[in-house]
Amino acid sequence: MVSKDKDLKRPRVGRPPKDLAGDVKARILDAAQRIFLKRGYQSTSLDEIAEAAPASKPTIYAHFEGKEALFEAVVARVIEGLTNFEGFEPKGRSVQDKLANLGIEVVERFIEETLGITRATIAEADRFPALSRNVEKAARDRTAAAVSHVLNDATHTLSRGSKGAFSGKRSISTAQIFMDLILLPMLMRALMGQGAKELKSELPAFVHERVSFFLAACETDWGK
Repeated sequence: MVSKDKDLKRPRVGRPPKDLAGDVKARILDAAQRIFLKRGYQSTSLDEIAEAAPASKPTIYAHFEGKEALFEAVVARVIEGLTNFEGFEPKGRSVQDKLANLGIEVVERFIEETLGITRATIAEADRFPALSRNVEKAARDRTAAAVSHVLNDATHTLSRGSKGAFSGKRSISTAQIFMDLILLPMLMRALMGQGAKELKSELPAFVHERVSFFLAACETDWGK
């Protein structure tokens, strides 16, 4: 006969408590991102996020100070994932082909993965002015670094020496110009409501045209 004391000490089996199952912080961020994008910052409650995660409100507060901190963390995670080009090698034999491939990749990532969070950040710019500035800067700087890597390779490929527009620190500012030429027009059209399918159909021709213009401008700069 099993004593009551032994029954009390017997470990429970079955599903673990919701706060202990899996990566709690990741679940909270996933749920928060879905709800922020669906309802916007103002209409989202921590109760709703807690239910969707699932995780208790005390658990959410253990990871984030409050709804504002959670929103900022969601935005930061989206931008970090969006602009992570580590290991990405653009396809193509020529510099033009590689830049076009990279440009298409950048635009597609922004159109597919960031429109919702970009709109949410713009809508809350008055509440989170520093966040809006930091999002733009982080996205611009991290993406320009990937473009700069291709541009630095172009210096050697084109045998222009180390004084061209693609060399050293200049490659970062040159890469930012590249981003302005390619990403900003497409991103603005997407934010204004133009469909992703239509934009993607125009993207290859648009990017190749802009890359040709960009390289021609850089060659002019080399001649100085």
